Amino acid sequence: MTNPPDAELILSTSHTHGLVAIATGESFLQARDVLREAGFSRLPDGAFASPLSDAQAARDTASALVHGAHERGVSITTSSRPYLGDTGQEIAARLPGTWSAKLEIYPRQHWQEDLVGALWDSGDLLQAMLHDRVPCAVMLNNHAGTELLLIERPGHASGYLVGAFATEEYDDNWDEPNAPRSLALPAAPDLAARAVAHTFLPNYRRALHHRRIDTVMTALNRIRPEHETLQAIKESGRNSDGVPLANSRLQPEMERVFADHAWLSFRDVLQHTPTLLTRCRPAASPWPQDAAALTRLREALASSQDTWAQFNNLRAELYSTPAVLPAREWSQIRSELGAAVLPAIETWLADSEAFERQARAAVPGGPMALSAPSPRLLTSRPAQPATTKLANAHL
Repeated sequence: MTNPPDAELILSTSHTHGLVAIATGESFLQARDVLREAGFSRLPDGAFASPLSDAQAARDTASALVHGAHERGVSITTSSRPYLGDTGQEIAARLPGTWSAKLEIYPRQHWQEDLVGALWDSGDLLQAMLHDRVPCAVMLNNHAGTELLLIERPGHASGYLVGAFATEEYDDNWDEPNAPRSLALPAAPDLAARAVAHTFLPNYRRALHHRRIDTVMTALNRIRPEHETLQAIKESGRNSDGVPLANSRLQPEMERVFADHAWLSFRDVLQHTPTLLTRCRPAASPWPQDAAALTRLREALASSQDTWAQFNNLRAELYSTPAVLPAREWSQIRSELGAAVLPAIETWLADSEAFERQARAAVPGGPMALSAPSPRLLTSRPAQPATTKLANAHL
């Protein structure tokens, strides 16, 4: 990336606002002063605009702008694209459902880099946000859990890139193996919206479906070894090293520790499986015999709802109360939650294979899978850019 000017004005035209200017650079406040002095008005999204309806007034404003920029050492760049805020609105209006479009401006580079941790992308959008100067972007939101990022395509005179943010359940998105690839869009808003609706969004939904499955299976696979060890100890009356459990108080403590650890993983199952189970259709799959297992899983999920609601109520209280509980009390809370859903945990461990088979066959918008899924290999990942973690992540 070449070093951008300390203060720069990027000009574009808008069918609504006339001439639109965005101030960027380390000294962007100085560029804003030039705009105000030239007669530009600030828009709600942070850009500045001057109408073009009066030709003479427009020429006077342009002359004042050039003169003021020269005096203050501010660079002026004329964009080959129309105002991005307008383009975002036009694309949003053509997407299925109800979408909003909001322009955001990143005068300094580290402002755009703040978005990287929340992006869920394996394509050019992520690379652009990391390595190119992106002075502004549009957030496209359907207010039902899907949020996209639209930027002008770097290195091209026209066209755009669109990619996805992770849903609110996820904050570990760096090099995530299911991440969808961002999509290059044509310049025309109607064609761009069609590409988003018919190509990007279906790919995004399939990627999210598989990410949820992987999250659930990873959670169950974390619980399984500890559960098997605990069951073996209970059945044999001996510890894992073969020493008899002479002290009867050891077994309850081991069960408490297991419940504590199991809850940390099983909450992922409670969060992600309701959506996945609604898509499973065993009668339409090659494994109709899985219907009984899915019924047991749904019943186990239903039996856990009171505990799940209790957890979410507690989490809401923690957001509004800055008090910090000792680690021992956190452990006790988690162990109580885990013990309450232990029968459900055991059901999910027993029927996890049928669940994964049916869930992977139920990819939204895709063909029915014709064979059982292959195990995924979990590989090490590079260090993730810093992101803000939930204050109550230890719950």
